[in-house]
Amino acid sequence: MTGDPADLANLRDIAVPPPVPWWPPAPGWWILAAALLAAAAVLALRRFARWRADAYRRAALRELAALEAAAGSMPAGELAAAVSVLLKRTALAAFPRTDSASLSGAAWIDFLDRTGGAFTGPARLLPQLAYGAPADAAAMPAILAAARGWIIAHRAGRPC
Repeated sequence: MTGDPADLANLRDIAVPPPVPWWPPAPGWWILAAALLAAAAVLALRRFARWRADAYRRAALRELAALEAAAGSMPAGELAAAVSVLLKRTALAAFPRTDSASLSGAAWIDFLDRTGGAFTGPARLLPQLAYGAPADAAAMPAILAAARGWIIAHRAGRPC
């Protein structure tokens, strides 16, 4: 080394600090992880509550599937009555009794339409077939499809 401060032999390498370790994370990452964990827990609880609340819907769909399987061996009037009873029980589980318990005929079909169904065409014959009108077996596939659609699509507790 020389006494000249401008001499290049006096240069030293830059001292680089050690890299920042990955663990433990900074407080902001802990806060973000806690928030994400809390959001996931809330989402899981809501999903579980929705699944439990839809138990009546799953049971109704199973019963409707059994009716569809037996459709070939049942008279159309008896099948229509069974579908109507199933829809009424499902409505009583999903809506207040005052909204659906006393309905029959056209008012019942209108209620089903208002709350999430599409009882159009031959499916509107459900009350007549259920209460003893001459059975029209050609209307049964439309009635079964409309009943399945209503069970799946209605929103429980929605005001009418």
